[in-house]
Amino acid sequence: MEDGNLISQVFLPISLAFIMFTVGIELTVADFRRIAVQPRAFAVGVVSQVVVLPLVALGLILLFDVNAVLAVGVMIIAACPGGVTSNLMTYLVRADTALSVSLTALVSLLSVVTIPVIVGGAVVFFIEAEEAPDLSVARTVVGIFLITTVPVILGMAVNRFFPVFARKFDRIGRVAATVLFIAIIAGAIFSGRENIVTYFVQVGGVLVALNIVMLALAALLSRTAGLGRDQRVANTLECGLQNGTLGIFVALSLLGSEEMMIPSAVYSLIMFPSAIAYMVWARRTR
Repeated sequence: MEDGNLISQVFLPISLAFIMFTVGIELTVADFRRIAVQPRAFAVGVVSQVVVLPLVALGLILLFDVNAVLAVGVMIIAACPGGVTSNLMTYLVRADTALSVSLTALVSLLSVVTIPVIVGGAVVFFIEAEEAPDLSVARTVVGIFLITTVPVILGMAVNRFFPVFARKFDRIGRVAATVLFIAIIAGAIFSGRENIVTYFVQVGGVLVALNIVMLALAALLSRTAGLGRDQRVANTLECGLQNGTLGIFVALSLLGSEEMMIPSAVYSLIMFPSAIAYMVWARRTR
């Protein structure tokens, strides 16, 4: 098996499944009951990520006139939910971590449907039929289900039946998930190193704009909805920090395109400076 196939078909799915398991192990059924207790917070978070984020990405792609293949790559990262990074940063800034983790899990579960719809639509919209990659909706749904939904459910089961182990594993798992995230992003950048500068010039502007606009919009929508400070911060970080690992998996393992993978890798680097700046501001205004 070639190294590239080994990474895309074995290491990447296993790593992503582990990352999602660490999300699930922090969850209980009660966390999902919070939807009934905090409906506005969840509604703002879900609508911002599932509806507003892809629409903003589409508008910016058309505005910046991004080439077709990279445009699909931008839509892939826009379709992805938040990840463990948003949960960690929400915790560090002392905001509503439970809301952040619950939103990550909920939108990740919804991604089984939303990612095939958004990415499939992007492929049809941007790429001519004869040049379009082979995107099997069934394979995409099954693939995303196996590496997002199943690990989250398994993590919840471990938390439910082995709570002592879950508490011990939680901190170690979070660190391991972060290390895996960094390794995957670094590997993606390394694999595209010959064209990374060219790709960054072509797509860097739209990704920076997407990140900043979504941070601002999420904060504005949360404030307009009358959410408290901790909920506003959690929702804003969820919208500004996407699951780049899942984006790389979709592009590389499901679509077989290294070029479509680049926006997810680049965005995963771009999102940190703005998120850290927002965290500093949030801590000062706490």
